[in-house]
Amino acid sequence: MSLDVSPALLEKAERGEVDEAEFVDCVRTSLPYAWEMISSLVAQLKVDGGNFADNQTPPPDEQARGQLLRALASDAIRGALQRHFGVRLAFQNCHRVAVFPLDGSVDDTLTRFTSVRSQLLNQSPEFRDC
Repeated sequence: MSLDVSPALLEKAERGEVDEAEFVDCVRTSLPYAWEMISSLVAQLKVDGGNFADNQTPPPDEQARGQLLRALASDAIRGALQRHFGVRLAFQNCHRVAVFPLDGSVDDTLTRFTSVRSQLLNQSPEFRDC
């Protein structure tokens, strides 16, 4: 299961009344490693500036790795996180999360980061089974 959904939030979803802020809070509490990773990258981007901030440290365990995969593989979760933090998210391998500002001036950098070439160049044996 991707998220720990409270009975009250599930009931709202069944009625069709889901507030995105409640969904984001559900993501925050369900996927704390992924939330902290993205939050810290957003903070780093704000402090350091630049075209993007990324993580290159593998998760400490499979549970943490799974949280990143669930957060970034779900269109709904990824989209909600991007709107909440006001960034664009990119993902390589099993742990390299990057945040990009919404500013169109970094589009070329984002395109390079998410390119087939970059994906191939960022492979290594230790990521084989991640």
